[in-house]
Amino acid sequence: MASTDKPDRESIKSEEAPAAHPRRSNYSSVHVALRFLLFAASVTAVVVMVTAKQTEIVPVPGLPISVPLEAKFSDSPAFLYFISALSVAGLYGILTTLAAISIVLKPAYATRFLLHFALLDVLMLGIVASATGAAGGVAYVGLKGNSHVRWGKVCNVYDKFCQHVGSSIAVALFASVLLVLLTMLSVFSIYRKIPK
Repeated sequence: MASTDKPDRESIKSEEAPAAHPRRSNYSSVHVALRFLLFAASVTAVVVMVTAKQTEIVPVPGLPISVPLEAKFSDSPAFLYFISALSVAGLYGILTTLAAISIVLKPAYATRFLLHFALLDVLMLGIVASATGAAGGVAYVGLKGNSHVRWGKVCNVYDKFCQHVGSSIAVALFASVLLVLLTMLSVFSIYRKIPK
């Protein structure tokens, strides 16, 4: 009777094994989901920025006439850099999403992929953050102006254009946060694989 009251070691191991497997797949599914969100956020930021265009009738200083002037994203090198960087981030997001799905299906090369993911995520974070900062700086000058160098604000005239630019920068900030989370998740996943 004493032998039936105490479970043997093999039955305990067989009960513990299924509990460890879903946890690993949860990390993998979170990894895939975050990478897909990175792709979606990058593409959204690019589309919103590319559609930032507005034409307004603006009075010419010193003359009694008004002319139509167009504001568009291609007028600023910072916005062009932003478009390029976020386009690369979108491509990176979809490629790494597919790679993360392949890791879920065949986990044999997971550690090597996670190391590459961590390194490339940090590189991509630097690119996305610098582009977001550059575009944010130009957008801030457009919103507030700079009285010291006599740059006037333009968002009081081109309100729709500025809303597009601001929304695109906000989505790019979300993409930067996703890259930080992906880097942390990759490093933590590698750390968990270190034998103790």
